[in-house]
Amino acid sequence: MENTSGQGKSAAVPPEIDRWNWGAFFLNWIWGIANNTLIALLMFVPLVNLVMPFVLGAKGSAWAWRNKQWESIEQFKSVQRVWAIVGVVVCGAMAAFAVMFAAIFFAIILAFQHSEAYKFSVSAVVANAQVVQLTGKPMTIGFLPSGEINESGSKGSASLSFDVQGPNGKGTVYLKATKDMGQWKIDRMVLEEEGTKRRIDLVPNPASP
Repeated sequence: MENTSGQGKSAAVPPEIDRWNWGAFFLNWIWGIANNTLIALLMFVPLVNLVMPFVLGAKGSAWAWRNKQWESIEQFKSVQRVWAIVGVVVCGAMAAFAVMFAAIFFAIILAFQHSEAYKFSVSAVVANAQVVQLTGKPMTIGFLPSGEINESGSKGSASLSFDVQGPNGKGTVYLKATKDMGQWKIDRMVLEEEGTKRRIDLVPNPASP
């Protein structure tokens, strides 16, 4: 078959290369620039970028053949095979990184939730009459606390915030606590109501951890 590559959108595409392109699917706009297929830049358009990888996967080989001059069908297939391998490796590495990041994130959250300071703070909030009045019972504590905890032997400090919710309302609790001689105590505790953003200073009601 005559080499019709680079002759534009009316050029005939050899049947043996007119197939799914994994390089275009995985690497989309990068692949598009390298293969003179600038329609791949639609990846930067919101919503369009949701379907564009699939369009490139299905149409990419034909577009690349028509938009760029290739020495032969064999060269085209060889180059696209390299793109496919690189795409799989890159996406595999990104997926592995995402899994590792998620595992580290949840490990930190679990360690945070099992800390003595966090458990003590939650106990103080749950036992506080003003919080119970606002949220009602049963009260649930948000899964993602934030802040910091510092401990050194029998001393320590904590600055925490977490969401609280019940059948009557919800909000965010901010508190500061200190540890002295092995015992935690609440120094300041404030509840911010959701919606109104009204802040209520709570009477500390510390309990032993």
